[in-house]
Amino acid sequence: MLDGHLLVDAHVHVPLLSSIAPAWSQWARDFGPEGVLGLVWDADGNPDPAKLDSLFAAEGVDVALLFCEYSPKATGYQHFDDLLPLIEQNPRRFRPVANVNPHLHFPVDRELRRQLDLGAAALKLHPVHGGFRLDDPALFPAYSVLVERNVPLVMHCGTSSFPGSMNENADPTQLYPVLRMFPDLKVVLAHGGRGWWYDAAAFLALSNENVWIELSGLPPKRLTTYYARHDLNRLARKWIFGTDWPGVPGTAVNARAAAGLGFSDETVPLVLGENAMRVYHGLDPERE
Repeated sequence: MLDGHLLVDAHVHVPLLSSIAPAWSQWARDFGPEGVLGLVWDADGNPDPAKLDSLFAAEGVDVALLFCEYSPKATGYQHFDDLLPLIEQNPRRFRPVANVNPHLHFPVDRELRRQLDLGAAALKLHPVHGGFRLDDPALFPAYSVLVERNVPLVMHCGTSSFPGSMNENADPTQLYPVLRMFPDLKVVLAHGGRGWWYDAAAFLALSNENVWIELSGLPPKRLTTYYARHDLNRLARKWIFGTDWPGVPGTAVNARAAAGLGFSDETVPLVLGENAMRVYHGLDPERE
C-alpha cells in the first residue's frame, strides 16, 4: 500500500542485461535513479529476485507487472521465461506479461497460449520495436485467444528513441479494424499516445468502454498538458498507473505525483490500482 491506496505498477522491465542491446542499459542509466543497475542486478547482469522484491515492497507496490520483449532490431530480447524466477520469489507481488512478435513466433497464438498458461496477466505487443502493425492479420489469432481468455492487449502507443524503432507503428488508429473485429477485446494504450497521439489515445479511451490509457513513461506533472483538450476528471477514470521502471526516478514519487493532480477522492484509487485490478487477468495481491 502507498498512503493507504492499493498500488499497481503496470509496466516494469527486469531483463537479463546480457540479452538486451547496450542502448537499453544506457536508457536505464539516463532516466533511472543513480546507480539503478546496481539495485537489483548482480555483476553478471542477472536480476536478484529477493532484491527486486524488497525494492518494490519499499516503494509501496502491491502488484508489479513484469514485461518481456522480443525485438532484435531495437532493444534485443527480454525472454518471458527469464521472468519466472522473479515471479516465484513473490507471486503475490509479481505477475508476468506475455509478448509475441509475428516475425519470430509462428503461429503467434501457440506461443501466446504457452505464456498465458504460465500465468501471464496480459499480452504486450510492441509494434515500434518489433517492426509490425497492430492490424496485421497474422495477429488476429492472438486477439481471438485474448477474448477467449478475457486477457487484455497492451499496445505500445508512443514514440521510442531506441535505434531501430519504427515510430509510425505507434499510431493507435491501427486499432480501429481490430476493435471492429474484436469488440470484446480489452486494450491498454501503454505510454498513452506519447509523442503526437495524446488526443487519439484519449478519444479511443473515452469512446470505447474496453480501452484504457496506461501512464508509463509520462511525467505525471505533464499529464494535464498532454491531455489539456479533454475533460481530465472524466479521462482520469480510464487511467492505469505504470512507470516503465527502471527508466523512472522512482515508483512511489511518480505515484504520489499522479495522485496529487487534484482529482476526486474516488478517482485517485482507480488510477493507482483499482483500474488495473479490473482490467488485467488474475491479479490478486491477497492470494497465497
